[in-house]
Amino acid sequence: MVVCAAASLWAQKAPSASELWMQQADERLRSGRKYYEEANYRQARVEFDAAIDNMMKAGQDPPNRAQFETRLDDMIDTIHRLDMAGMGAAAPDATQGFDKAPLEDIVEMTFPVDPRIKETVQSQASTVTSGLPITVNDTVLGYVNYFSNRGHRTIENGLIHAGKYQDMINRIFSEEGVPVELIHLAQAESGFMPRALSKAAAAGMWQFVKFRGNEYGLKQTQFTDDRLDPEMATRAAARHLHDLYNEFGDWYLAIAAYNCGPGVIESAVERTGYADFWELHKRRVLPNETANYVPIILAMTLMAKYPKEYGLEGLTQDPALEYDTLTLNANTNLNLIADLTGLPAAELRDLNPSLLKGTAPEGYQLKVPVGTALQVAQDLEMVPMDKRGTWRMYRVQTGETLAVVGKKFGQSAAAVAKANDLEPSAELRDGQKLLIPAAYKETLAVVPAAKNAKPAASQKKKAPPKKKGVATG
Repeated sequence: MVVCAAASLWAQKAPSASELWMQQADERLRSGRKYYEEANYRQARVEFDAAIDNMMKAGQDPPNRAQFETRLDDMIDTIHRLDMAGMGAAAPDATQGFDKAPLEDIVEMTFPVDPRIKETVQSQASTVTSGLPITVNDTVLGYVNYFSNRGHRTIENGLIHAGKYQDMINRIFSEEGVPVELIHLAQAESGFMPRALSKAAAAGMWQFVKFRGNEYGLKQTQFTDDRLDPEMATRAAARHLHDLYNEFGDWYLAIAAYNCGPGVIESAVERTGYADFWELHKRRVLPNETANYVPIILAMTLMAKYPKEYGLEGLTQDPALEYDTLTLNANTNLNLIADLTGLPAAELRDLNPSLLKGTAPEGYQLKVPVGTALQVAQDLEMVPMDKRGTWRMYRVQTGETLAVVGKKFGQSAAAVAKANDLEPSAELRDGQKLLIPAAYKETLAVVPAAKNAKPAASQKKKAPPKKKGVATG
């Protein structure tokens, strides 16, 4: 009898899966603080990232969502303060910079309906050809009204930036059996910015948190984060959306689950008995952000289908990205690649947003300007493999000597001569390629952690939002 009572008491007090994840998050936070106090910032960041990942898992179905979100915010704020104080987030060259999604400020807001457009919008929705069903109600109309007026620049900019990636996204979505209209999730999530980073550590154009990205093959190393690779992340997003559709049998519920996590939607359906987004919306059982997220997608989809009617016709889209790909067989710094291609290192980083540092690791699929891959590969063969992480290459200009070239890189004429098997007195010819034994040093990069890293002074970024929901949980 006593045993039964004890077993019953234990069962009543047994923590839920969500509570266990939060306990593990607290343990990783404590471990991270210990490493931080020892100035082992790299390991501290590993622990802090793991703490946030565990909280994201706990957010699938917490016993009390309001308490969970408060606890998550407190943890993020704690990590952010440590990040700014000691781990280099404020250092000008510590990170390539991360961007804020343009809709973070409005996703929890609703907007009034303009009765003058109601009939027109409903008529458009009833006749539009779309792989994604288009429902129009007052919430959708409110966002159509917003994007037609105050938010017009936001939807314009998104459609302009989409030009870089829309052909690639449409191709992958078609291959994975996902409506191409869901391209607007990337517009809502990131504004098509590959290095977008949310307060909750969701990263990339499709805003994956680490654990969800890992499920779909998006890995992280000290050099790279696959979530920031547009093509890899798009493939992962398409497969995740397809899996969500298979689970819920409805694209609206799949979109909602993409935003807040499938566990949240499963719980809402179980509590109400309704597997219908609009019914869940009406009953207010969804997070505010998710309740508005689906209508935002529908509003953007409809407006993009009728560009002339919404002042979106004739926009000059960014040109589609074109590049060659080169597989590196040694760690290689981007300044060396810039020397070989003539493309500034900053533009190479834009072509390769998944790189967290100025060095691309061995095995990395480096994107270079169209038509340059073969020549770059040939030129790299001139550089010893163990020197590609530090050395540079320079094309001699008319009249330059070894001393002049060396001075440009802080090297002696003798050092440059030795690197190129030349005599110190050797004469140089115009256009000659010289190896420069430069002392390039890799700066410790700030790997995406729990909060928007402070950008370099030369980069004009918006401040992080006050609150962001658990994206792609």
